Amino acid sequence: METIVTLNVTALEPRLKHPTIFEMYDSLNPGEAFIIDNDHDPKPLYYQLLAERGQNFTWEYLENGPELWKVKILKNEARQNEETIGEMVTKDYRKAQVFKSFGIDFCCGGKKTLTEVCTKKGIDTEALQKAMELLKEAPATSDHDYNKWNPRFLTDYIINTHHQYVKDNTTFILELANKVASVHGAQHPETIRVADIFAKVASDLTLHLMKEEKVLFPFIKEMSDVQDKAERLSDSAFGAVTNPIQMMESEHEEAGEALQTIRELTNNFTLPAGACNSYTILYKKLDEYENDLHKHVHLENNILFPKAIALEKELRKR
Repeated sequence: METIVTLNVTALEPRLKHPTIFEMYDSLNPGEAFIIDNDHDPKPLYYQLLAERGQNFTWEYLENGPELWKVKILKNEARQNEETIGEMVTKDYRKAQVFKSFGIDFCCGGKKTLTEVCTKKGIDTEALQKAMELLKEAPATSDHDYNKWNPRFLTDYIINTHHQYVKDNTTFILELANKVASVHGAQHPETIRVADIFAKVASDLTLHLMKEEKVLFPFIKEMSDVQDKAERLSDSAFGAVTNPIQMMESEHEEAGEALQTIRELTNNFTLPAGACNSYTILYKKLDEYENDLHKHVHLENNILFPKAIALEKELRKR
């Protein structure tokens, strides 16, 4: 059996960690892997690898804290330009519902290929393919072709539609969750966990939206203006646009995982017998909230952010 090298980055200075890992990754041949040991979750590295090396690796947690994280990083064999899940949904958003029915993450996991996800999750590819084929017989939706929108317009749309949805609904859902937990927590203890998890989601998303609206999105709009006016792009305080994008994608994943946990705790929002109106409305709103977040994150991770990265590269060449 081939021995896989383990790189203990806990012993390295912080400024040397990522360069050393990238050097190790670049030295691999396709099909080879190495393991990193770290004293905290190295998820930011995952997004940096995606941004700088593309979807050419497999990331597998072997240990997931709380004191030691072990991650196996495999350099994939060359693929024949297989589309990512995000690219497939970008071309036809109807596929999002099919993926969701098979438990496939099309927003936060949109940079993975269907082959990779089906293999890892043990999904019946024949059944999935049949479900995808049925879409060809279904009438086309009137959904917007977001991929054709310029970054400025898409950014405004996300703010006015999905950011506003979060702002309009988060406090109401949090109040409902706390009320249901208070009244029904003794008989249904999962409602207490739901309220606690959603409270963190509410807090994190409030800060997340602020960072996007105050830092990242204005820079994306500035790049659109610079492109239109054929001007030179000025330097940003955060360096390359991939830096805040990596942070936003990481936060998207945390929110998505939290809402998925809520879905699992509630057995897909199945109401107990004799559920009151507050209980019923809470589950309906949580389901709606998660669905909106999926589309929200899809528009950012799979469409807006790649556009922003490509636009910055183009403008820096001037």
